[in-house]
Amino acid sequence: MKIPGLLATCFVILISGFTKNKVVKNVHQKQDSVVAKGAVLKKVSDQFSFTEGASVDKQGNVFFTDQPNDKIWKYDTQGKLSVFLDKTGRSNGTYFDQKGNLLTCADEKDELWSIDPKGKVTVLLKDFEGHRFNGPNDLWEDLGGGIYFTDPYYQRPYWDRTSPDIKGEKVYYLSKGKKQAVVVADDLEQPNGIVGTPDGQSLYIADIKAGKTYKYKINADGSLSNKQLFCEQGSDGMTLDNEGNVYLTGDGVTVYNKEGKKIEVIKIPSQWTANLCFGGRNKNLLFITASESVYTIEMRVRGVE
Repeated sequence: MKIPGLLATCFVILISGFTKNKVVKNVHQKQDSVVAKGAVLKKVSDQFSFTEGASVDKQGNVFFTDQPNDKIWKYDTQGKLSVFLDKTGRSNGTYFDQKGNLLTCADEKDELWSIDPKGKVTVLLKDFEGHRFNGPNDLWEDLGGGIYFTDPYYQRPYWDRTSPDIKGEKVYYLSKGKKQAVVVADDLEQPNGIVGTPDGQSLYIADIKAGKTYKYKINADGSLSNKQLFCEQGSDGMTLDNEGNVYLTGDGVTVYNKEGKKIEVIKIPSQWTANLCFGGRNKNLLFITASESVYTIEMRVRGVE
């Protein structure tokens, strides 16, 4: 495919007319809160159309998408915003692989991309058995370099189609080095958020339409088994911390412990909270994408992605 010309550009945009690092509110905390003592929710910027796809590199820099404007932004460890990539294939969910490449769900043509640190794009996956995917949405790479991704159908204004090519909204797995994905879950209504545990043993998948999140065992061949209901809540994006807590999004951020018990809610003053990850040099800064805005809050716990 033809690759846009601004891929290698990574430049800092001087922002005017928006509030940076504005303290939004103090967060009510319990004694055992995952939020750092005395921490406040801060608005980094509200200049976007719809923010998504937060992920963190090895240095703690956060990358996120503004899909309607077809851009990927970078929020570095110094708190500076810059445009990493313009013309991103309408990238949505993102995740860094072990080599430092940014994996993205590029749903303009419903592909999986790998973008190297200089902005060079490699298309990893174009279709499933000759059929166009519904719209790859979120993804996670396992310890062996395989990629799990969700494929719900959300009609996009930039598509030239009005119905899916594939029946059903499924979860797929692309083994490292393979050119064709396989279905690993086909019994969900609308899979969206996805994240795996650091040991590579378990995978969480949110069925946003059903309002449920499930936990699966990851088998040696990449297949999934032992599906268990984790909690009665769906999610857009997801992340984990070093205590095994699971963070779900939608109406703010809801945190569940590893047993599936709700332990905390972080309220976000935006219409929809789409995604999140832990950033910063110590991976203890929760970075939250929420509609037109992005927020941060200091945490007691650390991220593991």
